[in-house]
Amino acid sequence: MNGLSIAHDTPDTRERAEHLARQLGLPLRESEHHQDTQVLVVTPERLELRQTGPGAPGPVYVDFAGGRLGYRGRQSSPRNEPLARAAGLKKGHRPEVVDATAGLGRDAFILAGLGCRVILLERHPVIAALLADGLARAAGVAALAPIVERMTLIPGDAVQWLSRHRTDVVCLDPMYPHRDKQALVKKEMRVFRTLVGDDGDAAALLEAALGAARERVVVKRPSRGEHLGGRAPSHSLPGSSTRFDIHLSAQA
Repeated sequence: MNGLSIAHDTPDTRERAEHLARQLGLPLRESEHHQDTQVLVVTPERLELRQTGPGAPGPVYVDFAGGRLGYRGRQSSPRNEPLARAAGLKKGHRPEVVDATAGLGRDAFILAGLGCRVILLERHPVIAALLADGLARAAGVAALAPIVERMTLIPGDAVQWLSRHRTDVVCLDPMYPHRDKQALVKKEMRVFRTLVGDDGDAAALLEAALGAARERVVVKRPSRGEHLGGRAPSHSLPGSSTRFDIHLSAQA
């Protein structure tokens, strides 16, 4: 994780920053004079990933309570959530779901809010740290605590985990090679791409997911994007900017 360090905003957050630096094996930044392109900052409110330099986007952090995600969580139902329909949620059936590319946890939160137990797999330790911070803060909010109880974060490689476990549904939302600047509109995507690059093993991840899922694998793709790994799905749910490719298990 070259070009990344840990910093803290106040003296009160120094101890946590030191602990995180040891946990992630990253240097603790002691001054404003640094050459790092990204900084993981411990603030009194939350953990933030910040890019540095001219034109850098705002901080990236996990927030399950506020903004569009908080509103979406309160308004969600299987009927109005394409992801829920793609994952096979229906009356009386809430499958166990593995989100194998958890990222900032938004899809996992929506599914957990609808009653699914969700395992979040995240292999990049910095993204996993952001997720853990967001889950811990959400657990302290009375309205969100029951949802967070249904979410389990497991840092580590998803291909390895899926090769050893079975579940009902696996959801995938891998990074894909971008062809133009439109793929970098969202600041999270800009920061993530700088941090983790593309998912070069996405095809292998799909194969592992197909072997682990008892019911189906759901792959989120750009609406006009190619099928992941060149494998045609059983069917798709199209959208204006996003498409869900659904691979049904032979057991389904």
